[in-house]
Amino acid sequence: MKILIGYLILVNGITMILYGMDKWKAKAGKWRIPERTLLLFTLAGGSVGALAGMLMFRHKTRTAKFVIGVPVMLVVHCVIVAAAVIRLAG
Repeated sequence: MKILIGYLILVNGITMILYGMDKWKAKAGKWRIPERTLLLFTLAGGSVGALAGMLMFRHKTRTAKFVIGVPVMLVVHCVIVAAAVIRLAG
């Protein structure tokens, strides 16, 4: 259980930082982090960090695959984590 919690904290922290870095790079006109990378980190368990990054940095809030995909992944991740907690607790 500790490993799962540590993993989720790490991947969500990295994901939120990536969204912030991409927003900064977009404003500065620099090379951007590919959308595929942002979505892969989101899919890998970073949906909370992705949503936080989207809201905090106002980033990717007009792109349909993020506006729809991130909340869908968040729900899926919540179901997976709840199932893991129930299984490990029982």
